[in-house]
Amino acid sequence: MIERPHAGGERTGQRLSGDPDLDFSVVGTGAVGRRAVRNLVSSGFTRIGVHDLETGVAEQVAKASGHHVRAVSAAEAFDARVVVFAHPGDQCPSVRTVLERGNHAVSVVDDLEEYRRLADLGPLAHALGGTLVLGAGMSPGLSGLLARFLADRLDDVDEVHVAIHGTGGPACARQHHRSLGNTGLVWHDNDWVGRPGGSGRELCWFPDAAGSHDCYRAELVDPLVLHEAFPMAARVGARRSATRRDRLTARLPMLSPPPAEGGMGGIRVEVRGSRGGARVTYVAGVAERPSVAAGVTAGVLAGAVFEGRVKPGRVQPGRDELPTGELLDRIRRSGIQLHEFTGGS
Repeated sequence: MIERPHAGGERTGQRLSGDPDLDFSVVGTGAVGRRAVRNLVSSGFTRIGVHDLETGVAEQVAKASGHHVRAVSAAEAFDARVVVFAHPGDQCPSVRTVLERGNHAVSVVDDLEEYRRLADLGPLAHALGGTLVLGAGMSPGLSGLLARFLADRLDDVDEVHVAIHGTGGPACARQHHRSLGNTGLVWHDNDWVGRPGGSGRELCWFPDAAGSHDCYRAELVDPLVLHEAFPMAARVGARRSATRRDRLTARLPMLSPPPAEGGMGGIRVEVRGSRGGARVTYVAGVAERPSVAAGVTAGVLAGAVFEGRVKPGRVQPGRDELPTGELLDRIRRSGIQLHEFTGGS
């Protein structure tokens, strides 16, 4: 298990604008959003709002979360100091509104085109003194934090590779389905290369509870996020697990509706480089339900933003300016076990 000393920041509670009754809001109360709310409450934060487009859902989540959480309108949600976006679809107009109000946004985005649109708001966030955290879920998100944890041991980083297993809620399952039918990006020898979705089979070993699975290229955000975090790496790629049926039906509508929450999943992060003149490979991973890992990561990042532990502008997990050790320690203390693979290389 990975452990780092805790270097906790102060809960300053300083506000430049926004609803004085809300420090946080979570927009989207699916499997990931609910876990993010739970993490914020268990971390000792109060004054939390929840909003969902589906009538009555936010009220149910608020009632189940305790007296520190209340259902709010979209306008109220966007006035919170830190807004966590945990819903699928177009987030850009809402994120822009939050930033223009002088507040901060944390997005659990795993769609490539939506990530690119949100990334274009980085200059706006920086100009207005707001923080925009992109890719705050399990992957991208926790995968980037693990990559930075491993990379910090190396003198030079040559390669970063991620494998993903499992899905969170229904929106995540649909994204998994679509991604296998689209082209996957790979940073290969300092250039972007497109690989067909469902190609590049590789057997990947996750921590014991998740086991081993065949993984394939897909349209994933991780390569883009990790390339920005590790521009010196000549090769950056990502794969996701899939069955034969997943690959055969990827370009068709889903044959059956996805479950409300997926089962056990995991991530595996491999970083290669040099240390002391020798070639070294480090591997770390997590076995957990993806919605739990994503929600905890989003909650931890939102808390760090509120405490002023994350600088203004656009930020992605994996960047060296983030307090990665502290964030991983908070994630671990929230119940997520972090594993490191040991043995001969």
